[in-house]
Amino acid sequence: MNISVVGTGYVGLVTGTCFAETGNKVTCIDIDREKVAKLSRGEITIFEPGLELLFDRNIHQGRLSFTTNLKEGIEGAKIIFLALPTPPGEDGSADLKYVLGVAEALGPLLKEYTVIIDKSTVPVGTADKVKHKIQANATVEFDVVSNPEFLREGMAVEDFMKPERVVIGVSSDRPRKIMETLYAPFVRQGNPVVFMDERSAELTKYAANAFLATKITFMNEIANLCERLGADVDSVRKGIGTDSRIGKRFLFPGIGYGGSCFPKDVQALAKSSADVNYDFKILEAVMEVNAMQKTKLISRIKEFFKNNLKGKTIAVWGLSFKPQTDDIREAPALENINELLELGVVIKAHDPEAMNNVKKVLGDRITYHENPYDAAQDADAIFIATEWPEFRTPDFEKLSSILKSKVIFDGRNLYDLAPIRELGFTYFSIGRQTIHG
Repeated sequence: MNISVVGTGYVGLVTGTCFAETGNKVTCIDIDREKVAKLSRGEITIFEPGLELLFDRNIHQGRLSFTTNLKEGIEGAKIIFLALPTPPGEDGSADLKYVLGVAEALGPLLKEYTVIIDKSTVPVGTADKVKHKIQANATVEFDVVSNPEFLREGMAVEDFMKPERVVIGVSSDRPRKIMETLYAPFVRQGNPVVFMDERSAELTKYAANAFLATKITFMNEIANLCERLGADVDSVRKGIGTDSRIGKRFLFPGIGYGGSCFPKDVQALAKSSADVNYDFKILEAVMEVNAMQKTKLISRIKEFFKNNLKGKTIAVWGLSFKPQTDDIREAPALENINELLELGVVIKAHDPEAMNNVKKVLGDRITYHENPYDAAQDADAIFIATEWPEFRTPDFEKLSSILKSKVIFDGRNLYDLAPIRELGFTYFSIGRQTIHG
């Protein structure tokens, strides 16, 4: 099939590349000329494990191309995906100006029957709005379908190529058959394609992310309670995670969730609920707890250093909101760094992928180091903000020799307590006993 993808952000680029990998001819469209020029030269613009190999292969085989021209980009396309940003507005609602702007522009450009697919995360009722925008200027038949993405950053290629499920909101047989054909190569092992109406599909995306954010937040609350009761959150996590009704995933406590999806999707669903006069109390609590959880360790840092932090040096390990991505949107690391800077702390940071993105935000307010040991050199403490694999088994003897103080504030509970105690470190984590070296 000939497919067009409008938007070359995280979702758009993964979507376009993966559809090209199954033999489709895909044109990706974006208004950012610099980005399109880079992509056209074969320079990938995001870090996502496994994506670059597919990207290179499909460009070289002529199945994947890029343009800034909407009319040119949709020429001959039977399917057009809208993978555009929906940033939160000041009131928490999803801003649809990009989605609806493109929908309005598409109307007069359509020359034959086309399926327009909302791939962006959008509020309930957006498919109707997109349809009306296109219909105002269209002279041919078309259908609007909701097909939300469920891609985990760091595992997006695997999630797309072997999805647990595909959710499709559609109202008639014609677009349904096209969507079945489109996704057939991805569900050969029998994973379900779940068809429903457009509004239910839109809500499914928000409901999934809100539930996962709630699960994380619940476990963070349990961790906080463990600290007061003298219980160990790792034991509690294992105890409840073996219950098949609960499951073991998304039960790891830490310094809160971040990223491009959970924060804005929880906020948008809460706003959509308020718009129909429904007080979604759980979501309000999730947002409140997560905001406090992100900087939970700051109070412990203040206490340990007796509020004398000016001039202290802290090595921050991890800047992205999660491992295997360079995405720093709503990253807890940044909030902690900003608070520490206000307290007069000198920050030395390391992250395997996200440092260039952080430089665009913080500039030279902190220093950046190519390996974690350079960051830890002569530091008064280490602050772990992201659970990158390379941080899991560091050379503790080396750290003992290069740190001013053998102190670790671990926002991701990377280390078992017994070995840390034997090594003589002072170790603060979440929901567990503090080890005093």
